Amino acid sequence: MRTKYRLGIDAGGTFTDFVLADSSGQVRIFKALSTPSDPTQAIRNGLALIQEETGITPQEIVSNSDLCINGTTVGLNALITHNGARTGLIATSGHEDSIEIRLGHKEDGYRYDPDYPPATMLVPRYLRRGVSERVLSNGKVYTPLDEEQVREACRHFIREKVESVAISFVWSVLHPEHELRAAEIVREMMPEVHLTVGAQLYPQVREYTRTSTAIVNAYLAPILQRYVSAVDAYFQSLGAKNPVRYFQSNGGLARGQVVTDQSVYAINSGPASAPQAALNVAEPWGETNLITVDMGGTSFDITLTKDGQANVSKNIDFLRYRIGIPMIQVETLGAGGGSIGWIDEMGLLQMGPQSAGSEPGPACYSQGGENPTTTDANLTLGYLNGDGLVGGRLPLDVSKAREAIKTKLADPLGISVEKAAYGMFTIVNNNMVNGIRRVSVERGYDPRDFVLIGAGGATGAHITALAREIGIRKVLISKLASGLCAYGQIISDVKYNYMAPAPVRLEGAEAAAKLDALFNGLEARGVADLEADDFTRDRISVRRSLDMRYVGQVHECTVEVDPFEITEASLEQLKAAFHARHKELYTYDEPASAVEVVNVESTICGHVQKPAQMRIAAGSGSDKALKGTRPMVFDASGATTRTNVYEGAKLGAGDVLHGPAVIEEVTTTLVIEPGWTADLHESGVYVVTYDPAHDNRVSQDAKQLVEA
Repeated sequence: MRTKYRLGIDAGGTFTDFVLADSSGQVRIFKALSTPSDPTQAIRNGLALIQEETGITPQEIVSNSDLCINGTTVGLNALITHNGARTGLIATSGHEDSIEIRLGHKEDGYRYDPDYPPATMLVPRYLRRGVSERVLSNGKVYTPLDEEQVREACRHFIREKVESVAISFVWSVLHPEHELRAAEIVREMMPEVHLTVGAQLYPQVREYTRTSTAIVNAYLAPILQRYVSAVDAYFQSLGAKNPVRYFQSNGGLARGQVVTDQSVYAINSGPASAPQAALNVAEPWGETNLITVDMGGTSFDITLTKDGQANVSKNIDFLRYRIGIPMIQVETLGAGGGSIGWIDEMGLLQMGPQSAGSEPGPACYSQGGENPTTTDANLTLGYLNGDGLVGGRLPLDVSKAREAIKTKLADPLGISVEKAAYGMFTIVNNNMVNGIRRVSVERGYDPRDFVLIGAGGATGAHITALAREIGIRKVLISKLASGLCAYGQIISDVKYNYMAPAPVRLEGAEAAAKLDALFNGLEARGVADLEADDFTRDRISVRRSLDMRYVGQVHECTVEVDPFEITEASLEQLKAAFHARHKELYTYDEPASAVEVVNVESTICGHVQKPAQMRIAAGSGSDKALKGTRPMVFDASGATTRTNVYEGAKLGAGDVLHGPAVIEEVTTTLVIEPGWTADLHESGVYVVTYDPAHDNRVSQDAKQLVEA
């Protein structure tokens, strides 16, 4: 770090997390309630909290920071609530409804469900305008652009008070001139409107995906611009010497202007930093196969890292909208601390996906919430301290938690409050385990080959139960777990993706020259952009990927390769990489079949200096941290067990404790179930391992089965 501080801010649905690192290696975490109606207010509140606890003013922090980084859910929330900008679409005549036709089928999982409702269109039919123009698949112009029809579309949009316009024409990636000319006309007639040009935002083959991506970008752009402008202005008022960086869905940082122009990259901004943080947590043990779970107040996010590389997805349906740009693959469930327990029409207990959020929040928050939530269940089970969360700043009322569970669940089901609470705990855990299976088992990975990394303020109460259920024996939880995504942001690099269509068969010198020129052109742009951002060449790295398929296949797969000069001879390297990837994904390959490329992409990273790793002092025995005991419930009987409670701040490196136990950190609570052992490492990470021989809930036969 070149300056005194680095600040990371991760805005979630319930809490906004703040991580402050200084040049000495000290890292501190703070939490403030999120303010969905005005996201910037949570930033002000959090900086005020930091000043209250440390005496360091916001001005001192910001003016002495080399990087202030913001991960935001503003774009995600706008997409979830359909509260984006009034958007218009200019498309090739006859293709105005491609976003509604959706390739002729519903999303996977609902393809044959006649009752599944259609997605809400971000651009309603009356705001979609077709114009005469046509480019063929070889890039030749078949029908010239009718400029008057573009002007008529603009006049219509002006009458309808459209804020943002997306332009997407068929085969524009091979001949972008029609889109660029239409964009000139829109800027001339609607100078205040936000404009997204499909061939510039997502220059890849596949018209439906490109159009949908452009629409999502246009829909979010005004929202993100207002947010970025407000945040940038606030930090400038505090004396910021460097621009605020924003976290992107591709796992890297970007300037505010980039996020405004490419707002679609900000959709999954917060959880996309989890893989980077997890690798940092696991580094002392050399672990690179990681499943990271982040349970906050509203949602549960899961990411998988294999051999040190996070899963990256393209061309996915996200919240029912097709998005083409690369995004860190995040499985998100409606399973958080605020998930509401309810009884379905069959009389069965269910959890979520509805959430009490932060307003009004769980019943125990005493803010008007009346529905029983996961947090109410954890408090009733004894896992949470009734004195409150976030170091007592958020008091909890156990009587209100019990009353909500009793009234809404226990009495209707005819069971005790404790049994109902443990049922809530078990069901929400099963929901989360199913999500873990989707990112692992359903993609060919055995979760038992991975280490489980805990993140998020609510995860600690569930982490050993999740690991036990999924069969994982090793869990790593940092003292920074409740703000791990914010921590991931401050150790991440600037990252940009540059794309180009490349419909070419991997045969001959001409194909090799074309691919080599495309990659070199993309990378020259990327390097120039980063050098303009004060990155020297030695701090810039390049990764390449190609979307490839066998000739005749409908869909392609993405193959990552290191940069090298592409010659006719080296085409064999690309073919070999594709065959291997195809076999990995689909269990077979066809070495005798011809291979073609559809798109190419270069990922350019500007590497930032990392803050020093956190170190904690050696401990003097866990007994020194013992605060007392609480009755807790660890099985479906509802019976309580008197359990030791430890103060995390008094535990040091080398301290070991055995479950059942609870460790109370300032911003999270870690439940160590029977059979588990926690060993605090000098990096501030709890290494939690399972030994069935010490689990008093497991029968002898079951223990032998598990050991076998």
